[in-house]
Amino acid sequence: MIGALVLAALAGVAFVPIVLEARRHPVGAADRAAAPGACVGLSQGQTYVRWHGPVRGPVIVAIHGLTTPSPVFDALAGCLGQLGYRVLTYDLYGRGLSDHVRGPQNAAFFLRQLDDLLTHEGLGEDVILMGYSMGGAIAAAFAAAQPHRVARVILLAPAGMALKETRFWHFARRVPVLGDWLVGTFGARLLAAEAAGDTSVNRVQRAQLARRGYLAAVLSSRRHFLSVSQQPAHRFLGREDVPVTAIWGGQDPVIPLQALGLLAQWNRNAVQDVVPDADHSLPWRHAKDVTKILRDLR
Repeated sequence: MIGALVLAALAGVAFVPIVLEARRHPVGAADRAAAPGACVGLSQGQTYVRWHGPVRGPVIVAIHGLTTPSPVFDALAGCLGQLGYRVLTYDLYGRGLSDHVRGPQNAAFFLRQLDDLLTHEGLGEDVILMGYSMGGAIAAAFAAAQPHRVARVILLAPAGMALKETRFWHFARRVPVLGDWLVGTFGARLLAAEAAGDTSVNRVQRAQLARRGYLAAVLSSRRHFLSVSQQPAHRFLGREDVPVTAIWGGQDPVIPLQALGLLAQWNRNAVQDVVPDADHSLPWRHAKDVTKILRDLR
């Protein structure tokens, strides 16, 4: 009898993340209709995109990071629009208003979405890629794979070099099944604590936690992409003289400043700058500082 009760209790515990996920909602047509951008059908699924700035001008394609979708760029896109840039933002699969797509979220996964997007929007050569955090790793990998299509790479606190990881995420990333259970059970609570502020971006971050497929996407990216060093890509960009500008936060608790030194070793041609008082929120809390640095490039 006791053994049966124990087994029943264990079975109940095992189903906790499944129940929690079932309570979350998928992205609906009403969510997309209320957004200022549009969804486009790409080879893997629907991708939410939004154009910012003037009708004509040099194009920047902005790639967001692991947990916060494309609204993270709203402030910076507005500032860059004043400089004459057209900025295209989009949501990675499993975030924001894009579809949740099954499969390991590795480099090939992200590069396929970006390649599909550029083709759909008719963007050929001379595109500027701007990647934030994990988006910086995507930008570097894409530029190394297709350097003929990229005029410049802008990296904002980019991943793929040095990353601080909590014990929870380190364990969940490395241990299958049990790691999935931990993220499904406790991941939303931990991410909600990190997004406890009252800014518009914090509200977007918290809204993600009610979205079905979001936690699985975050864990998959940690396992299959963020765990891979982008050293080969950066060394290639240095050899091929693809212009690279990297901007770092002097107080960033996620991407330590030692990454600046690593990038200098891998690509001596990279132009680097630091916003001394910035944390990991470069594109939204420090949009004016980032814009000032980028304005000097013109």
